[in-house]
Amino acid sequence: MSEYEAVIGLEVHVQLATHSKLFCACSTSFGNPPNTNVCEVCSGMPGALPAPNQQAIHFAVLAGLATRCTINRQSIFARKNYFYPDLPSGYQISQFDLPVCEHGHLDIRVDANIRKIGITRIHLENDAGKNIHVSNENASYVDLNRAGTPLIEIVSEPDMHTPAEAAAYLKTLHGLVTYLGISDGNMEEGNFRCDANISLRPKGSGKLGTRAELKNLNSFRNVQRALEFEIGRQEDILESGKEIIQETRLYDAAKNITMAMRGKEEAQDYRYFPDPDLLPVNILPEDLEKWKNELPEMPWERSVRFGKMTGLPEAEIDVLLQNKNLADFFEKASEKSDPHKIAALILGPLMRECNAGNIPPDPAFWKMTSESMAKLAGMIEKGLISSKIANDIFHDLFSMGYDPEIYVKEKGLAQISDDSALEQTIEQILQENPKEVEAYRAGKKKLMSFFVGQVMRATKGKANPAIVNKLLVKNLEEN
Repeated sequence: MSEYEAVIGLEVHVQLATHSKLFCACSTSFGNPPNTNVCEVCSGMPGALPAPNQQAIHFAVLAGLATRCTINRQSIFARKNYFYPDLPSGYQISQFDLPVCEHGHLDIRVDANIRKIGITRIHLENDAGKNIHVSNENASYVDLNRAGTPLIEIVSEPDMHTPAEAAAYLKTLHGLVTYLGISDGNMEEGNFRCDANISLRPKGSGKLGTRAELKNLNSFRNVQRALEFEIGRQEDILESGKEIIQETRLYDAAKNITMAMRGKEEAQDYRYFPDPDLLPVNILPEDLEKWKNELPEMPWERSVRFGKMTGLPEAEIDVLLQNKNLADFFEKASEKSDPHKIAALILGPLMRECNAGNIPPDPAFWKMTSESMAKLAGMIEKGLISSKIANDIFHDLFSMGYDPEIYVKEKGLAQISDDSALEQTIEQILQENPKEVEAYRAGKKKLMSFFVGQVMRATKGKANPAIVNKLLVKNLEEN
């Protein structure tokens, strides 16, 4: 057992879902040709004056309200000075002494335990551009389309002690910002990025150790793997009697290692000072009250409600809540059919299709609608098709968007619920299996599953299981 305790704090950058950049009217749309979403302001031209995006301030406050932060009625933009090729002005406009939100917390669940993770601050800042390195040309290019895109940086307290807690915090935070509608949280496009600060200290010590900052963490899994590696690396250094060097390290996901990038800068290295081109941000009391009333149902509140609707354990509820669109899909389908059956279809065949096709668990990427899901669940509930038939046809419904009722009718897959039709099949099966009939009547009741299986095979899975069981009991025990 390790003699050390990890101390972890996370800095999460969330790209806000505004249509324009933080200080200019340029589009924030992703995927446009390089350097087309650019103007004098976001390209850092001398004399160009920034003007704050009111929607970005609104979104930042929503994040603060949802994480129980104090909302500062006045906040100040500052210049954070550092050189980087994709930062055309030579400084980033951020917030330092007086951020828009501070002193909040987020509750996370790890192994059925609830932990409160403190949030130091949430501040607004503009993003840098993007460097594109082309190895076969021995050249690098700069795309400024992303430069000036509005971000909030959510800085946690160093309250996490395991990689699993860090991953749970990130997943909870990701769910929160997408539920609020302030970000689409697309990690592949860089809309939700994380840097992790980690240090080790002897167990029982209250003194923090020397920390390393981990960069390039673009998935929940990579955050957990990088922290696991870094804990092992720092343990080896300390146990050998050496000292940890404070530095920034990059994570290489392919090799699952962290590598030294540069010495870690401190706040004074950035030479923060209030931006002379921007007035303080003042939030009016009436706006704050209006934004408080805008807050939607939080994911953890929805989790409790879904649990009451379905009776499912928390782990399965978490699958339904992994993104807002999926939770909305479940809820819409449940308005027209049994929630428990809807949940079973999502957790079973739907997740199977997503995993098999490497498709995101998000209805935006499916052809199946919530109405079709409700119809399918309703057909099972009414006995029109069996669960097996529903499972067998699910791929076509999911991938092609067929209407379940029309599909079942055209394929002749409707469940056989007519007693007389099933009686004939059952009589034939009993005649073909006299030894099993005799054994059942002699007390081997487990053979009932054998007879049910034979009937289902004979009817190609279309027999109503409840009626089959009833008729088998009648024929086996009353004759």
